[in-house]
Amino acid sequence: MKNHCIQTIKIKKILISLALVIALVLGFGLGQNAMAKKGVPDSFAELAAKQGHVAVNISSTKIVKTMRRLSPFQRREFRDFFGDDFFRRFFGGEPEEKLKQRSLGSGVVVSKDGYILTNNHVVADAEEILVTFSEKEKHEAKIIGRDPKTDLALIKIKVDKTIPYARLGDSDKLKVGDWVVAIGNPFGLGSTVTAGIVSAKGRVIGAGPYDNFIQTDASINPGNSGGPLFNLDGEVVGINTAIFTQSGGNIGIGFAIPINTAKSVMSQLKEKGRVVRGWLGVTIQGITPEIKEKFGLKSTEGALIGEVAKDSPAEKGGLERGDVIISFDGKKVKEMKDLPPMVAETHVGSKVEIIVIRKGKEKRLTLKTGELKEEAIMAVTTTPEIEEGFGLSVQELTPELAESLSLKGEKGVVVSGVRKGSPASEAGLQRGDLIQEIEREPVENMDDYKRTMGESKSKKQILMVIRHRGHTRYVVLKREKK
Repeated sequence: MKNHCIQTIKIKKILISLALVIALVLGFGLGQNAMAKKGVPDSFAELAAKQGHVAVNISSTKIVKTMRRLSPFQRREFRDFFGDDFFRRFFGGEPEEKLKQRSLGSGVVVSKDGYILTNNHVVADAEEILVTFSEKEKHEAKIIGRDPKTDLALIKIKVDKTIPYARLGDSDKLKVGDWVVAIGNPFGLGSTVTAGIVSAKGRVIGAGPYDNFIQTDASINPGNSGGPLFNLDGEVVGINTAIFTQSGGNIGIGFAIPINTAKSVMSQLKEKGRVVRGWLGVTIQGITPEIKEKFGLKSTEGALIGEVAKDSPAEKGGLERGDVIISFDGKKVKEMKDLPPMVAETHVGSKVEIIVIRKGKEKRLTLKTGELKEEAIMAVTTTPEIEEGFGLSVQELTPELAESLSLKGEKGVVVSGVRKGSPASEAGLQRGDLIQEIEREPVENMDDYKRTMGESKSKKQILMVIRHRGHTRYVVLKREKK
């Protein structure tokens, strides 16, 4: 009886083990099916075959001037002695020559009548542009329009028949972890297909005011610039633009312009040859934990206005320095970088509602957007004076300094020196910056500066308004620990 029970227990154990094995096998199979359903591809061959013909190689040529190597008799001292006419007659003109400089890139066909989207830096200043298809068919192209701010350009080839073109997707639907495929012309090798995933979205890499890149580990190298980034449905979701590298080659971090951004730019380039952007007339900055504390804000979300331009839409609409924009035209402004593209994509003259936080309370304003114009950047230099607290030295803004620093009509004190590693340095202050406010008190001269700094001696950190290269912004300086 005892042996019978033991045998029964053994059989039960065997049956349980078999059941577990079967469950694992079935589970693995189901897992594989689930993975297949989720879109993990066995191969990218079909996508590459279908979409390879809409990705093109672009070769551009521009003329650059360079100095010819001079013989001893062509040097300046001999030219001065014999005269320029002598040298033009016997040496054939000025001692410089024109050379052809070639650059290689990629592009994507976006219409049946020959419009091609690429990067601005691929075709900028080009005198000749040659487009090569995967079938080795070549066409000369002309520039329709360029937009350096987003590094996009639209070119066109002449065609006598309808040609295949890409389907443009929705880059907003992309998720981190989605598969993507890049097709381009790396190192001038010709049409090349690489694959990877979306490793991040909304990347800011310092390329321009409208940074909002898709980051991918799909191999992108020099020559891929301007080429398409596809999703698994064969839709273009990005335009490959840049890589992060220390060697010049791919290390697994590439960047693409979202196709939704490219669509907006492309339609304007096609219609007008340039991009017209909305404009508010404010200088904005991000909200640091220190600024959050100083302004009594509940979070670091939003864009802080550091300056409102005179006679701008912002001023006419009632925006003020110190306002924190948290919503623009119904869209939430989570970070400073969210606002510029929102404003830029707004039609000039449109009425928009803006929600700001002013002195701790929400306020709704309505204003009309203007048109963005190119702005000049002012350079500044000066000489250090007496060292003051927080690791910076300042001096009076004299008429001569105001002239040299392009600060005519401004009031304040000039930062003349910043000690390396000091609180002022960490806050981003530079020589030539103009301090116009300390702890919300106006600073018009050295007397105001000394008074407000004296009144702030007991504070561990102080809030300043700084004018830098024609724009104002807020900075928070933490007092040095003794």
